[in-house]
Amino acid sequence: MTAYHLLAKPTGAICNLDCDYCFFLSKEELYPGSTFRMSEETLSEYLRQYLESQIGPDIQIAWQGGEPTLMGLEFFRRSVALAEKHRRVGTRVTYSIQTNGTLLDDEWCRFLRQHRVLVGLSLDGPRDLHDAYRHDKGGHPTFDKVMRALRLLQAHEVDVNVLTSVHAANAEHPLEVYRFLRDEAGVRFIQTIPIVERDDSAPHDGSRVTSRSVTGAQYGEFLTAIFDEWVERDVGEVFVQMFDVALASWFGEPHGLCVHSETCGAALAMEHNGDLYSCDHFVEAEHLLGNIHRRHMSSLASSEAQMAFGRAKRESLPRQCRQCDVRFACHGGCPKDRILESADGEPGLNYLCDGYLRFFRHVRPAMERMCALLRAGRAPAEIVSERSLGEPRE
Repeated sequence: MTAYHLLAKPTGAICNLDCDYCFFLSKEELYPGSTFRMSEETLSEYLRQYLESQIGPDIQIAWQGGEPTLMGLEFFRRSVALAEKHRRVGTRVTYSIQTNGTLLDDEWCRFLRQHRVLVGLSLDGPRDLHDAYRHDKGGHPTFDKVMRALRLLQAHEVDVNVLTSVHAANAEHPLEVYRFLRDEAGVRFIQTIPIVERDDSAPHDGSRVTSRSVTGAQYGEFLTAIFDEWVERDVGEVFVQMFDVALASWFGEPHGLCVHSETCGAALAMEHNGDLYSCDHFVEAEHLLGNIHRRHMSSLASSEAQMAFGRAKRESLPRQCRQCDVRFACHGGCPKDRILESADGEPGLNYLCDGYLRFFRHVRPAMERMCALLRAGRAPAEIVSERSLGEPRE
């Protein structure tokens, strides 16, 4: 048995939207003829196995898709009841769901609030930037529906993280995106997700990406521009996942984001029929570990195949990464994006390398100061007042 986290996909790749950059819609092809609805048997077996194999005391059940709310609210009510049935004494179950928000209403929000479900809501910035790639099956924009969902969630005091994809349409507008989320949307928790799409029209050139993709340079500038505003006024008020991850790295503490962890393999994905895959970004036949109806998920999660998958992230780093001064914070990024060659011709360099290098080097002085504040028993947010006065106060 090994510690692991699981993203459950009760509708598989099925979604009511048709976002241009979505990497998961094509996974429907893995299950021809499927209804793409998790059965009661699979739901019960999944929850039983997952809850009995987690150490606790806090165990998180995470739902993703596709669009998980297509299962309907009753499915999630049954999920909570089953989780309570299978929960071991002394453990507490928490819940999260990633959604486009377009199907949420007051009844949904009352349920989410009652069970303290953390909602990850996809919102790419103000109207024109969000609607550039996020539309429904008919090609209609989705901004108004997502904002309606956000206001409902806020009115019901549901915990919300906004998931902002960074792509060709919004990459050149970092402060417009950040200020919209902070000031107009009233968001306090933000995750940025760089869009790196391999170009399927060039199968013999694995380094080619689509025109929707953000470049490494753009992503680095996007993060640094937001960071500069954040560190001057918003530390302790707005929480940006990438900045929290950087601070944890500088402080020598684990942060839980697999993208910038030394190894991976502890964040698995389960399809609607119980098939378990190595990672959400590797739901592919060659990374299918097995099915929970035939083998316990803890056994699959700790299999040699999965251990090798996790170690490969560290062991496949090119020398350029191994010698990098910010390797401790970056660790080469996500393996799915390691599609370039290093300066000396080794494969395995991350497509976003120059962006990560730019960001992590840029934030070093501020991170070192916030670490000093922490070690002195003070709040990192004090850096805001220090910077307004000039020099740091020891």
